[in-house]
Formats: sequence, structure tokens, C-alpha cells
Amino acid sequence: MVQPLSSRNKLLVVDDDAELCAMLTDFFGEAGFLVDFELNGDRGAARAETGGYDLMILDVTLPGLNGFGVLRRVRRESSLPILMLTARTERSDRIAGLDLGADDYVAKPFFADELLGRVRAILRRSQGGFTEATDALRVGELCLLPGDRDAQLRCSPLGLTAMECEILKQLMRRRGQVVSRDSLSLHLYDRLPTPFERSVDQHVSRLRQKLGFDRNMILSVRGVGYQLRCPEPSEEG
Repeated sequence: MVQPLSSRNKLLVVDDDAELCAMLTDFFGEAGFLVDFELNGDRGAARAETGGYDLMILDVTLPGLNGFGVLRRVRRESSLPILMLTARTERSDRIAGLDLGADDYVAKPFFADELLGRVRAILRRSQGGFTEATDALRVGELCLLPGDRDAQLRCSPLGLTAMECEILKQLMRRRGQVVSRDSLSLHLYDRLPTPFERSVDQHVSRLRQKLGFDRNMILSVRGVGYQLRCPEPSEEG
């Protein structure tokens, strides 16, 4: 029997396949999770907005509001971790899902143990907080505080998702150094990226958008990864 991450973790599955929902309910139940499901996009979004869930597993093709619409609606108000689980596997669909704020994107058909591993990886990132550090991370006017799941720029919260926050944390800890995509993927998902996977790149793209005029703090190093630029002494005041 698979071992639970935490018996308190509660999942919301939003998929129009009732048989699949029942299977996931049983499978994750055996792993120690509590599971609710909805077969309709509008009802799924409404239930997610009530709070109380640790992660949502979301299909794209749904009656009512489709999965991208659900994702967009939830992301307006919440950083709830969301894993897309769908037969929509075109590269454009994957990029769209990640651009809208999905934490991961898994294709159907899938292996149940792989899905469990991905769920656990996301939950470790979203629930891990800042337990391994006691001091604030600061780079210029950018600050990440112990215990926070968000960063502040000039004292204003950025509204980061768990994955965006983790990427920023890794870049801030190694400010001025190049952090590879491989190391970021291992940290976020406990796996190396496939040759055409864009998950890390899409999370970085959203992170840059949230930095606004300071987006150029994060530099791309072609073919390698990313680097957080250290402000010059004059920039730090």
C-alpha cells in the first residue's frame, strides 16, 4: 500500500469522467488523502473557491466552464495548487495551462503511481514554507520572509503560486549564479525535465510578469537556466 504524505491533505478532482473520478477517489483514499470530485467546470470552480482544499486535479474538457476557464477563475483569487490531468496534450495546450498558472500538466492516459508522485511533489513545495531557513532573503527591494509562501517587492505582495515562490527562493539563495533548469525541475518535481518540457520556463515567465518593471532581474542563460541579477551598490541605495 502507498504511504500517505499527510492524512489531512484534501484533494478536489474536477473531471467529467465519473468512472475516473471514482478510481482516483479510491486510489488517493488508500494513500491517505480525502477526495471530493465534481463533473462540471462551473461547480468545480465554485467548490474550489470555498477553500479547504490542498490541491485540485483538473481536466480541460468539461461541461460548462472548461478547464482553462476554471483555472483562470480560481487563479484570480487563489494560489491553490492545480495539476492539469487531461487528454489535451498538444504543446499549445500545455503552454496555455502553465501560462494560466497550473503547477503541473499530466497527459492521459497516465500511470497512477506517477500521478501520486507529482501530487506529492507539488504538496511538498506548497506546504514546505520556509522551514529550512530562519532569515529573510533579500535582493534589492525584493524580500522573501521565513514562513511566507509569497514574496514582496517594495513591501507589496507579488501573489506567487507555490512553484513560482520556490523558483524565486532558489534564485535568491544563489543570486548572481546560474541555476540550471535541471536543478529547478528536480527541486520542484523530483524529476529531470523531458527534452521538450516547458514547465519551469512557463513558471519563470509568470514570475517575471509579476515582477512588472523589475522583470529583468531574472536573466535567461540560453541552454542552461536562469540567474537572478544582483543590483549594483548604487541601485541598492
